[in-house]
Amino acid sequence: MLERSFAILGAFQAGDGELTLAELSRRTGLPKATAHRLLGELETLGAVERTPGGVRLGLRLFELGQLVPRPRDLLDVAAPFLSDLREATHQTVHLAVLDGVEVVYVQKLGGHRGPEIPSRLGGRMPAYCTAVGKALLAFAVPGVVDVVLGGSLPRRTPRTVVAPGLIRAELASVRRRGVAEEHEESAAGIACVAAPVLSPGGTAVAAVSITGWAGRLDVRRLAPTVRAAALGVGRLL
Repeated sequence: MLERSFAILGAFQAGDGELTLAELSRRTGLPKATAHRLLGELETLGAVERTPGGVRLGLRLFELGQLVPRPRDLLDVAAPFLSDLREATHQTVHLAVLDGVEVVYVQKLGGHRGPEIPSRLGGRMPAYCTAVGKALLAFAVPGVVDVVLGGSLPRRTPRTVVAPGLIRAELASVRRRGVAEEHEESAAGIACVAAPVLSPGGTAVAAVSITGWAGRLDVRRLAPTVRAAALGVGRLL
């Protein structure tokens, strides 16, 4: 029952203000009767709320999300560095952590007149084709890269690198340089440079990045600024 309840909660996507019972049933594969019963229990717990058009996620989930320790502690420490980085570069700034084979964005500060970026606070993206993902994978604990490269590596754009050997070579370069780059690999028209936030043991606990227009963002010039911000967060952590 717990797994099916999480399936219902996980059916909500970015931009879904509310969903109907029929749509939840379709997305989860659950019979309408089962979905209806589980929604009643989730409503009692405050995890969902009824609306005139269906159901939406409840405030209780937001309250619980604020108690997750790692992102909250990380955000408290990183906040001034991220703000300074945005002011210095005028680009969109991200802070992300690795969860399985994906990155989760725990902070996003919009830039000035930058491109529309397919990321959102709390959203996920594949690790293998994003700059923050590469920074995290290059300094991940042993075995993580094998899991990522052993899974599906869909080509998101014509420039997405999907060959495991080439990705491994790039991660080795990231370890040497301390920064990772992306050039229209996760989405057309954007470029990104990221640096890992390292633990005392040398593994990445998060990554900081800036994102802007491909062809306009001078990633090599801005890389030291991004790395300095990530090092500052790491020292305080």
